[in-house]
Amino acid sequence: MNAILRMRRFGWNQLRWLLVSGWITCATTCAAAPIPDKLVVLTFDDSVASLHANVRPLLKQHGFSATFFITEGFTFTTNKVDYMTWEQIAELHRDGFEIGNHTRSHMGVSADTLGRLRGEVEFINQRCAEHGIPRPVSFGYPGNAIHPAALPLLRDLGFRYARRGAQPEYAYETGRGIPFEPGQDHLLLIPTTGDARPTWTLANLTNAVTQAREGRIAVLQFHGVPDREHPWVNTPLERFREYLAWMKSNGYRGIALRDLGPYVEHAPVPADPWAIIERRKTAAAAK
Repeated sequence: MNAILRMRRFGWNQLRWLLVSGWITCATTCAAAPIPDKLVVLTFDDSVASLHANVRPLLKQHGFSATFFITEGFTFTTNKVDYMTWEQIAELHRDGFEIGNHTRSHMGVSADTLGRLRGEVEFINQRCAEHGIPRPVSFGYPGNAIHPAALPLLRDLGFRYARRGAQPEYAYETGRGIPFEPGQDHLLLIPTTGDARPTWTLANLTNAVTQAREGRIAVLQFHGVPDREHPWVNTPLERFREYLAWMKSNGYRGIALRDLGPYVEHAPVPADPWAIIERRKTAAAAK
């Protein structure tokens, strides 16, 4: 069945679902969409309870989408004050948000853990299936640790996108990052542009999102709003309200990682995924 017949049969909303879910690719149906300025990917890590209680209603209020990276690490299984239930995670999915995979135990990706990565990922995939959530197509590197040998394994596991931190270009402690450059950054090494911290102000947020221009996309990394168990990445609720209100009033669009499809599927795959990282490191050291 050709692309035109698909569109006539399913309609545009259904066609978009097919694109996002990977059943068909943009290459068979359309040219790549131009990347607009002010496009921001919103991501939230670690299954924190406040993501359902506080972040969910605020995102819906402002019409933003997002990716929630789910893990059963930390005290997830016993502490339902600080961590979501799977029923709440499923509700995020039903609301239209993306559920991503953050490994079972929040296991950092390294040479020593690569042999366990498949099992860690498949555990979360199975838990998603048990609660009516589609198999995740987006992966969040726990602790922002990355390793070259993880890329073919993540691809084999069906991931189309993977968000890393800003390391090694910037030190973790800074919360600073780099805009995502389709065609330069590998889709399984998408960098974080801003990693929210309790010391952040609106200036930090604006410094990150204003980099979303001229074909670059800003990717924001949040944890709990608030986050009691991980205070070093806590975002106060009032501050988060301020961030979203500013983005909305200034014409920014908040999307999930999976929503990158129409903008990046035709981007060339870098022959050397690490080349852009090394170039940025060299440029940063020269400043």
